[in-house]
Amino acid sequence: MSEQAPTDPQRGRNRLTLIAILVLFFGSMAVAGLLRFADIHPAATRQKGELLDPYADLRDARLRELDGRAYAWTPIHRTWRIVVPAPAECDDACRRRAHDIGVVWEVLGKESQRVDVLWWCGAAACRWPQGLPAPSTVHVLANDPARARLPRVDVGGGLPVYVVDPNGFVVLRYAPDTDLAGLREDLTRLLKLQ
Repeated sequence: MSEQAPTDPQRGRNRLTLIAILVLFFGSMAVAGLLRFADIHPAATRQKGELLDPYADLRDARLRELDGRAYAWTPIHRTWRIVVPAPAECDDACRRRAHDIGVVWEVLGKESQRVDVLWWCGAAACRWPQGLPAPSTVHVLANDPARARLPRVDVGGGLPVYVVDPNGFVVLRYAPDTDLAGLREDLTRLLKLQ
């Protein structure tokens, strides 16, 4: 039994099928590359906070808590940090920000133990606001010159909030008037990466 050679119409259909497969494969790669290099991303994959470029580096900062204990970065524990440059006197806006930070920390659930809240004081009289429940991972830090490394820390008009990665790089900033629901979304996404 011998095989018949394909006829001209069959060859034409086979070529069209092959070309269609190649166009689908390489066309989708070209579109993906174009979107990537044009920095066009779906809304679900974009961070809510301001992505800092370049990152501020706090790795060499020798931070101390108000009671004198050293705060260690310990990157091996993969701990993320919410950093709030707290004022000496905590007014109503400051108390609302502290409350919102506490809510974000609580909503993280079991992952909240992997997030330290650093309430970084600018003066010796600073404390976590009285009457507000403090997250169990809150660390009230004493004033340190490294605080000035936080991007646009003293802009005024409220308290910015920062996210610091496990290594000590400041990667995200949330403006003083930002709703911190975006912080929760960003932290949830970042904690899933590890």
